[in-house]
Amino acid sequence: MDEDIRARLGAMNLEEKVRLLGGDGLWRTQALPRLGIAAVLMTDGTQGVRYSIGQIDGGEGWGLDAALRADDLEGRADAGVEALFGLARQATCFPSGSCLGCCWDPALLREMGHALAEECQEMGVGLLLGPGVNLRRTPLAGRGYEYYAEDPLLTGELAAALIEGLQARGVGACLKHLACNNSEYRRTEMDSVVAERPLRELYLRSFQHVLERVEPWALMSAYNRLNGTQAAEHPWLLTRVLREEWGYQGPVISDWHGIKDRPAALLAGNDLAMPESRRQHEALLEAVLDGSVPRETLDRSCERVLRLVARVEAGRRPDARADHLAHHRLARRLAAESLVLLKNEDDVLPIGDEVRRIAVIGSPALQPVIQGSGCATTRARHLDVPLEEIRALAGDARQVEYAMGTGADGAMDPLAEAEAMTLARRADLVVLFVSTPVGMDGENGDRRDLDILPAHARLLDAVAGVQSRLVVVLSSGDAVLMPWLEQVRALLLTFFGGQGMGHAVAEVLFGRTNPSGRLSVTFPNSLEETPAHLGYPGEQSRHLYGEGLFVGYRYYDKRRIEPRFPFGFGLGYSRFDYRDLRVSQPSIGPGQTLWISLELTNLGPRPGQEVVQLYVAPPAGELLREPQALKAFAKVALAVGERRRVELALEADALAHYDPQRGRWVLAGGVHQLRIGSSSRDVRLVGQVRISAPPCYPVLSADSSLAQLLRNPPAFAAVARLVSRKSGVPVGRVRRRLAELAPSLFAGLYVSLVELLRLEVSEAELERALRQGREPD
Repeated sequence: MDEDIRARLGAMNLEEKVRLLGGDGLWRTQALPRLGIAAVLMTDGTQGVRYSIGQIDGGEGWGLDAALRADDLEGRADAGVEALFGLARQATCFPSGSCLGCCWDPALLREMGHALAEECQEMGVGLLLGPGVNLRRTPLAGRGYEYYAEDPLLTGELAAALIEGLQARGVGACLKHLACNNSEYRRTEMDSVVAERPLRELYLRSFQHVLERVEPWALMSAYNRLNGTQAAEHPWLLTRVLREEWGYQGPVISDWHGIKDRPAALLAGNDLAMPESRRQHEALLEAVLDGSVPRETLDRSCERVLRLVARVEAGRRPDARADHLAHHRLARRLAAESLVLLKNEDDVLPIGDEVRRIAVIGSPALQPVIQGSGCATTRARHLDVPLEEIRALAGDARQVEYAMGTGADGAMDPLAEAEAMTLARRADLVVLFVSTPVGMDGENGDRRDLDILPAHARLLDAVAGVQSRLVVVLSSGDAVLMPWLEQVRALLLTFFGGQGMGHAVAEVLFGRTNPSGRLSVTFPNSLEETPAHLGYPGEQSRHLYGEGLFVGYRYYDKRRIEPRFPFGFGLGYSRFDYRDLRVSQPSIGPGQTLWISLELTNLGPRPGQEVVQLYVAPPAGELLREPQALKAFAKVALAVGERRRVELALEADALAHYDPQRGRWVLAGGVHQLRIGSSSRDVRLVGQVRISAPPCYPVLSADSSLAQLLRNPPAFAAVARLVSRKSGVPVGRVRRRLAELAPSLFAGLYVSLVELLRLEVSEAELERALRQGREPD
């Protein structure tokens, strides 16, 4: 393949090379028929294939004319998206990322990747623009529903599995958005200002984790700036980190119209500018002609794009046909394993035989909220309506009655509410469907608050006043506030559960499915307590990530705040017993793996699945650390009474933290605590392992204190020898005297030696001594 790529590159003229690095219309790369170079068709797809008929089949470009001509879309929730991109072909609408994150099951995401690939192949799509692995830093983020979790390990594991499944079936993934696209507020102008440690350990780590396991065929840059530089034009990000440190070889694609300076973007490592833009094309051609963009840089980017084309062509299966019914069953399964049971007071669920009359209330029972708005929207091929699914499973022995409870537009309606109250009073149990506002989040717009619809909140309060056996089914893109929680007996969270959500909800309500979803984000008690609150949304085009390392559960742990629901939490219809923790060895070092096992038993009356979670608490050290971090997990299915030994692998290198002074990852020695449980706040077993690693001494300068010097034995010995040589005092006595003086000398080392101890020492001599305490890279 490489020889063929080099041959085609050698046959291309300058105009063709520049054309190759830009789009053809909205969704294709440029074809070069003279050289036998085909176009790559790409489309959005974080939760399903959104094949836009108008822009792909018709070849219509992105433009205001297309939006203004779309009169037939007026009034529809997805009108803005379809006006710009065209009506989409039907496809399987799988659960959104925020829902999928709660399944904690990479194998299931791999199956979803297979299914997405089959639908792409059927439509001729060679590159799917997803998954997205930006962390859910704030629950207000408009595209938070597209992303998996607030934790980089969970995010990376799920995304890597989906990519493996997709690419194994001949369709490429485009991992996105690099980096720190954590808010939709003025996204094309905001500067994400992030310190290097959280940038490396959290926001870049999710991308790095994916790339350590699988190579996506492409990667997409972000709209925002990162620490002052446009992400799409960022040499440190796209070349030094992505390519030189991580070794990524594939092409980087811009987000749509995300490049502001085309030559700068190419020089930084952004190969392909999407979509088609005459302005971008002319700017790059001129820059190559005047020498500001070297020819070899242009050729390198062309080679990456040609490699992508070759991969897509090799994987193409024109006769492929997707099994859409099988995919619908998979969508149901994904939803069922991702739904999170947050409350189940007095075991009101599953619905028992004594319940004869069920009132189903709320518009989402008939018009389910299955996805968010924006480019991730999918035109669902099938749709499970919750009310219909509940009636199907209730059987003839139960009566299921329905009332909307609000107006058809979701607004408060006294007559509709009165009808709902009548049903609620005479029912044995009420299942109330509520949601957050539809279409208020998505691309280029964040959520305004964390509340459910005001009409739904009022309806919930009214129903709770007349019926104590109240089960709430909540659909939302991310976390919500729950001032009404004490009024409900059970709460089932669907997030955006896709086209199979209605069936999955009915299965859980009647006990056909034992819920096994676990939260992939922390649910707060208030917006004010969320980690990013003080820095959101930023000002004067700067978004300061002031919470640093403490994102999600790390923040709640550090502040010792009890959240509404912790990361990793979820109930089920079974109880699981954890015991007999075993650690393969007491100590490991760099490059080694620790095996941790425990005995897990299902003590409940039903088969069920438990998500075993391993958190590691590091020892205290020179740098600030999180109280604990997720380092491994496993989803385990057990029959009633079944006992199984569960094994988790922990690589020593996964415990490293990033040291900005050294410019590298550092593995701290010492005892690390192993915490195993069913959530970040429900630890069942505790063990420990000692990490044997080279010592990491403080990096010193002439301004460091004497107290700091004492913590670096090699440097201390070198400085003691220097002082002994300059003063004539024996080195042993110098060491003792410096140790005695350390608590009282407040000035820096150089000032202390020259001004206080009156030594004839140059700053250069001191720096040479201090360098002896710096360990090699």
